[in-house]
Amino acid sequence: MKTPAGLKYNKTDEWVKSEGTSTTIGISDYAQDQLSDIVFLEFLKNPGDEFMKDDILATVESVKAAADIVAPVSGKIIEINESIIDTPETLNHDPYEKGWLFNIELSKPDEMESLMNAEEYSKYCEGRH
Repeated sequence: MKTPAGLKYNKTDEWVKSEGTSTTIGISDYAQDQLSDIVFLEFLKNPGDEFMKDDILATVESVKAAADIVAPVSGKIIEINESIIDTPETLNHDPYEKGWLFNIELSKPDEMESLMNAEEYSKYCEGRH
């Protein structure tokens, strides 16, 4: 399982990468592995939409399950990764780079502090088996 350092993670398996004014959200390698072959992705929020931490932002479906993508932080959607709508399997192959989901503007930067670092998230995932 890949858990890149420098990202923050929440217990519902989304990651957040914040660099300067740019913040990106996606799903973790652990999440895509648990879902197996992802076949469908539906964005429930669009650019310009504001959302709160724990809101449902998108839904993914795999051959064995469906899962909600939950907002790990509050913010406003700047951009969605439209390129993966037609190729949702990108989430299985590259969840941290090409498989990003949202580029957002953080509205409550202090919420980042409540998320886990890579080491904490790896330990959290190990305890779930």
